[in-house]
Amino acid sequence: MANRAWGAPQLSGPELLPHERVSDRAARGQSALLIPEKSSRWADGAFHAAMWACAGAILLVVALIVYELMSNGELAWHAFGWKFFVRRDWDPVNNQFGALPFIYGTIVSSLLALIISVPLAIGVAVFITEMSPIWLRGALAFTTELLAAIPSVIYGLWAIFVLVPLLRQYLEPLMGRYLSWTGLFAGTPYGIGMLAAGVILAIMIIPIISAIAREVMTAVPQQQREGVLALGATRWEMIRMGVLRNARAGIVGGIILGLGRALGETMAVTMVIGNRAEITKSLFAPGYTMASVIANEFSEATGDLYLSSLVEIGLALFLVTIVVNVLAQFLVWTVTRGTPRRTNV
Repeated sequence: MANRAWGAPQLSGPELLPHERVSDRAARGQSALLIPEKSSRWADGAFHAAMWACAGAILLVVALIVYELMSNGELAWHAFGWKFFVRRDWDPVNNQFGALPFIYGTIVSSLLALIISVPLAIGVAVFITEMSPIWLRGALAFTTELLAAIPSVIYGLWAIFVLVPLLRQYLEPLMGRYLSWTGLFAGTPYGIGMLAAGVILAIMIIPIISAIAREVMTAVPQQQREGVLALGATRWEMIRMGVLRNARAGIVGGIILGLGRALGETMAVTMVIGNRAEITKSLFAPGYTMASVIANEFSEATGDLYLSSLVEIGLALFLVTIVVNVLAQFLVWTVTRGTPRRTNV
């Protein structure tokens, strides 16, 4: 019992012998760190319980969201059933509600955003990963990712004061002059409409697609690049066959993840899409999305059926977003699993 201070706790393991140093114990193969046994068991149990609580809290929040959406949208479900998602009427005065115009506006604006953003995002990712000088790589990657940190209301204000006038005065008249025969670019060029919503969504999802594409291209082994070049391929052929082909599943996952962001975007789209519940072929015409109709009309919903219909739209949007994100994460995982990150020197 030598060298023990008065009131010191009992320590697990054999005690230090007289005139014994910690280094001597380490030389005999014994642990140099003595932890009180009772305190160790308590801390380990508390940490274990805390981690389970954190994981369970996430699942609980998702379950509560689904429960609230289902319970509050039950009235609309009993009134319209599945026909709610294929009805075109949205008449709060006569209690006639249908979600088809909002589903159409959400799909069209999101697909238009993908058509514009995917080539730009993949091009930026290829340049940063394979072609950019080292001194420019970090600054360009930071600037691209900075776009994701800008609030959506700022995007909406920029679109109103800059993008919409440009579309109304220059781009839409030009497209209407040469492409009106398609029916997609016909009508009066208002500037505010489906085209403006698609462009602003494209700008907002470029950082997401670019960042994920850059990660999965970085995960492609360097031996793939060297092997393709050793066979006499050019730089473009090396990128196309050695990098993009091996990273295609992860890039598709990034595209779907960007689609999930576009489906749920609210404020910027609400400010430029025109907010009119109609289905038209022309991209110049105003439209509506599921997220924007909830943001615009939820505070004005007076009747129970009106409110329940908006909640039913929210449930549909929530489920679609969950499915899209799960699919995107799975595709990214199929590429990046077990692959070490390549360090650029």
